[in-house]
Amino acid sequence: MSREDEGTDHQSSIWTVFVEGALRFPSSWILGDGMAVSVWIPPGGSELTDEQEHRLRDRIGETLGARASRFFEVLQLMEDAHPRSVDHYYLSLLGTSPDFRGRGIGMQLLSHDLTTIDRVHLPAYLESSNPDNDERYEGVGFQPTGSLQAPDGGPRVTTMWRAAR
Repeated sequence: MSREDEGTDHQSSIWTVFVEGALRFPSSWILGDGMAVSVWIPPGGSELTDEQEHRLRDRIGETLGARASRFFEVLQLMEDAHPRSVDHYYLSLLGTSPDFRGRGIGMQLLSHDLTTIDRVHLPAYLESSNPDNDERYEGVGFQPTGSLQAPDGGPRVTTMWRAAR
């Protein structure tokens, strides 16, 4: 295994913990054989169990070493920006397999999810770490509510809210 493969394995293990945490909720979806995935945390839910949070901290420390503190700082900025006063669904992760990107599959999945959320008349919240996606999210009803800047030249993250329908 090359060093590059090793890094990919460690990064995958970090995301695996997030996905495992969300799969305990029926509001997460996998399209086809993994073409796209959406991870929604329902009102009152948490992204991770206490045990998963400890595993995640360990994996981040192993994977990022001295850079782990920067990663944790970004997570804390996102946590601080997350609205808590209104029950809502939280889009923790929306991803499309590289083999299927650019075909609108992720947005189709998101539209499906929002239709499901609209049936229970609750709002939705997300953080967009890719400015190219902000307009896509606005196209399905999300509005920017703020932004935060990751440290040391990291990405700008836009916080977005979609009112209940």
